[in-house]
Amino acid sequence: MPEQITISAETWELLKTPSTATLTTVLAKKGLWNTFLTGVQPLAAGQRMAGRAFTLRYIPSREDLDTSLNFDNLTDPQRLAIEKVGPGEILVIDARGDERGGTMGAILATRMQVRGAAGVVTDGAFRDSPVIAQCGMPAYARSAHAATNKTIHHPCDFQLPIACAGVAVYPGDVLIGDDEGVVVIPPHLAEEVAREAAAQEHREDFILDKIRSGASLVGTYPMDERTQAEYEQTLRDQ
Repeated sequence: MPEQITISAETWELLKTPSTATLTTVLAKKGLWNTFLTGVQPLAAGQRMAGRAFTLRYIPSREDLDTSLNFDNLTDPQRLAIEKVGPGEILVIDARGDERGGTMGAILATRMQVRGAAGVVTDGAFRDSPVIAQCGMPAYARSAHAATNKTIHHPCDFQLPIACAGVAVYPGDVLIGDDEGVVVIPPHLAEEVAREAAAQEHREDFILDKIRSGASLVGTYPMDERTQAEYEQTLRDQ
């Protein structure tokens, strides 16, 4: 498992600005193409999520172990994980893309929120999703399902590498979420990606303004020498 890398407050601030689309482009330029959690959507619009991954893995449930619906807070990996997620961390749940039962509900989400969690993400479903959506903590899932997790999921372990929506997620990875979805950033690249993405976002805002004003794509996107010079003058003026 990768060593935990400290990320500066400045880097976290920079990561709050670029869209996940911009971040995935910057990561692709560095050779990381599979970083966006396909199909995972925010429960509530207008929120921005940023934090470190705390992972939880589910395997398929089995009738002799899970249909009693007993939840032992002292041994159940899901409950143990909820009580360990700390400030600035995001619980990332590997549900194998199976949406036939909720991976957690509003009471557990509220417990995490009180503990300072920065969000929760699953490639499965949430139950009590309307309540979770209104609690103020960013939450991302494929869908909603009213059934309890042990209907289809067995919590197996936590704080180990997982797959979520087809993307590798290691404990401590950086997750950024917006209205489009969630992107995973290796922590050793966080500062570099944050600076490059912030610069790209600023450049693309300039390009978008020109396109809105009627400029052709030719010479604008990508910028030719003339448009590049205009952009650099804008930077100097600002």
